Amino acid sequence: MSRFTTVLKVSIVLIISFLLFGVFFTEQLESGITVTQSFLFNHFGWYFQILVTALLIFAVYLGFSKYGKIRLGKPDEKPEFSRLTWFTMLFSAGIGIGLLFYGVSEPISHFASPPIGDGGEASDAVTGVSSTWLHWGLHAWAIYALVALALALQQFRYEAPGLMSTTLRPVLGKHAYGPAATIVDIIAVFATLFGVAASLGLGSQQINSGLQAVFGVPYNLGVQFIIMAIITVIFVTSASTGIHRGIKYLSNINLSITGLFLLFMFIAGPTLFLLNMFASGLSDYMQNFIGWGLRMSPVDAQEADWTQAWTVFYWAWWISWTPFVGMFVARISRGRTIREFIAGVLLLPSIVSFFWFSTLGGSAIFMELYDGRDVSSQSLEGALFYVIEAYPMSGLISVLAIFVITIFFVTTADSATFVLGMQTTGGSLNPPTSIKIMWGVFFVTVTAVLLVVGGLNAFQTSIVVSALPLSIIIILMCIGIMKTLISEHKQN
Repeated sequence: MSRFTTVLKVSIVLIISFLLFGVFFTEQLESGITVTQSFLFNHFGWYFQILVTALLIFAVYLGFSKYGKIRLGKPDEKPEFSRLTWFTMLFSAGIGIGLLFYGVSEPISHFASPPIGDGGEASDAVTGVSSTWLHWGLHAWAIYALVALALALQQFRYEAPGLMSTTLRPVLGKHAYGPAATIVDIIAVFATLFGVAASLGLGSQQINSGLQAVFGVPYNLGVQFIIMAIITVIFVTSASTGIHRGIKYLSNINLSITGLFLLFMFIAGPTLFLLNMFASGLSDYMQNFIGWGLRMSPVDAQEADWTQAWTVFYWAWWISWTPFVGMFVARISRGRTIREFIAGVLLLPSIVSFFWFSTLGGSAIFMELYDGRDVSSQSLEGALFYVIEAYPMSGLISVLAIFVITIFFVTTADSATFVLGMQTTGGSLNPPTSIKIMWGVFFVTVTAVLLVVGGLNAFQTSIVVSALPLSIIIILMCIGIMKTLISEHKQN
């Protein structure tokens, strides 16, 4: 199959057009982004809330259903990777830089500015953590799990190309080929590009903030562009080595160092307070996560604004990441049963995320309540380093945090270039290095343009815009999963 597929050609033309428009019509793009973001958040929040809750319920059903024994591959096929390696790879791809960027800043933000009330009181502490868990827990991983499951079923059980469009064959039949398939795959390319670009933008900002805190490096766009350029060289080099070397080794190293960082923050921090926070947060989350996942607040402006800015944005972000994370998780999950797959993808990353946010966020809340440190007034990218300053060996730990963010940056971009290579070369399991390098350059260039025209708001809007059409595709994929599994069960 030719490397230069229709999906690749059309995607390149559209991306270059976007970049040129961003460079020459920066103000117009920034204005359009602001208007679009407001419209989408106001008019489609209810849709994202209902959809993501329904996806979580469907994923849990599949895990417990009679279809759970079906294997993602041939009936006697064994998993390609060990459970530990499998988990580290899916976690690194699915969470990415956001774990560090929001680890302190989101819980402390929900503590200081909760959906209801004035905030900043002891009674808001648990809500600060459990509200964060809503956005990083079961809902998010259910979205990833279902897209990855649809891809893995078609790819490894029926030997279809690893493309988003092939998952629609059970629903659309012959119409899942030709122009329809091209449109679906192009939507997936753009969702991946903008979703991951958001993480790369956040990562460059936080690395810059860390360098400023430790070494006094100025915080500005120029420094962030230099950071992205250096890391581009690193992840393109890693991407050229393939999934069994670069991505695998970096993921294992990444999770090991991140685990040590988390353990230090837990032991050196207010340990008993953090344990109590974890238990209380878990109770609050389990009692409320379904209701919170459907909350839109039609008569409470404060709660409605909070829900749109946080929950709806996150659901759109996770949906925009599904082609990237779904394809990657499907690629590394060959040979696992549906039950093992659903349990692993839903539960393990959620539990780790819960402990992560209760430790980092709980430490920040403790400092604000009892140590007089004004964590909530810090910038999103700078809050982590402000908290680290209060710990022993703060300089060394800050350098370690910068290193962890950098490795997350590399593994996210590395995995994303691999997936975009698959999407634009007809589903190749080992896309050409030249194609991966090209996508690496596009990633960084798009990230730079979005940083210039609007920063975080630009990322949010591009994510929601790409997630809206992609969400329709995900609904069709879920229908396709059921049709495939029902047919499979009848045959057995």
